Amino acid sequence: MSDILINPQAKNTLDIPPPPLKPLAYHRKLPDYAPSPLHHARKISDELGVGSVLVKDESNRFGLPAFKVLGASWAVYRLIQLRLGIKDEDWKSVDDLKERLRINNLLSLITATDGNHGCGVARVARWLGFGARIFLPQDTVEARVEAIRSEGAHVTIIEGDYNKTVEEASDHNGPVDWLIQDTAWPGNERIPGWIVEGYSTIFHELEEQVRVKDVEGRCKRGKADLIGEGPLIAEGGEEGECVPDVIIVQIGVGSLAASVVQYYKNRERRESGKRTPIVIGVEADGAACAFESVKAGKLVTIHEKEPTIMAGLNCGLISYTAWPLIRDGIDAFVTVGDERAREALRLLQEAGIESGESGGAGLAGLLEMQHHRQVRELLASRGIGGGFEEASVLLISTEGITDPEMYQQIIGGAKGI
Repeated sequence: MSDILINPQAKNTLDIPPPPLKPLAYHRKLPDYAPSPLHHARKISDELGVGSVLVKDESNRFGLPAFKVLGASWAVYRLIQLRLGIKDEDWKSVDDLKERLRINNLLSLITATDGNHGCGVARVARWLGFGARIFLPQDTVEARVEAIRSEGAHVTIIEGDYNKTVEEASDHNGPVDWLIQDTAWPGNERIPGWIVEGYSTIFHELEEQVRVKDVEGRCKRGKADLIGEGPLIAEGGEEGECVPDVIIVQIGVGSLAASVVQYYKNRERRESGKRTPIVIGVEADGAACAFESVKAGKLVTIHEKEPTIMAGLNCGLISYTAWPLIRDGIDAFVTVGDERAREALRLLQEAGIESGESGGAGLAGLLEMQHHRQVRELLASRGIGGGFEEASVLLISTEGITDPEMYQQIIGGAKGI
């Protein structure tokens, strides 16, 4: 059953440094890099009575249907720098980097995944000439398994859930088998931390896409393509800065949510006087490990998870690295059921955005809480007295259609199926 929790210990800013700009510079050197589109979803905002709705569309990152390759690629590169001594100036293209790494062609990348992260790791391995071994839970849909195999990776199916799959993958970590896991635990914090940094490219891009104002002081099209027209979000604290009032972000193991907090709630923003958005995390009803952990005041593992179509959110434990940022930086949590996810996908499709079940979870969260009294009070406490009717909201559609059969059942007759 869906639920809402206002985080009593959330802070406006945390004593943490901002994410580096280097991941963005690195990603720009990868094949076919382009900023992901930013949609001004006027149809959704009009239908829901929300001030404005922006959707960062991660359905096509480097030809893959999810954002996960951003974190995986940056983590692998940082490990290459650390272990093999490669420097930024040593290469200009991935072909240059691959040639530099040719003598290390026995290296292999390993990870556990429900689909998207594994696909990203497999693509990075293919770019660099490494091997890849990807571990998946037994209930992973066949379309996601085949997408990983199509990248040239060896797939191992584990009899168990996501947590069991992570345990199995971690047992194979070694000198030439590098574990690139977005879930952290004590002793395995560095790579998940780099993955969080890698996701910051999304928000660096977003800043360029919305920071330019029109003559009336409203945000307008920035350097990158913005799909849609009209005023978007309120003027921020600096000349040309435009910041959403509310960011709604999916929480699986927590890396993307941690990246949002790291980008928008760091001490540099506080010292420069920039606005800080309200950050709301969304989880699946039966796998709300962040919700339960914040409520308990400590990390809680959910061992008996309920089935959900939102595979990317079906995680029973928050990443050890992400936990402090989620605990102290997420202002509120909302859990959603599958029917809300289906409703969100239909709304996104009507607005011209194709999103997978986990990708639509942010909108599902907005649907669940937009008229909730506690959330209206939270917005009012931050100067948004009219609730979502006066708010600018950023959603991240974290994936495209990764399960065509499920998407067809939900939407029916959508293009590309």
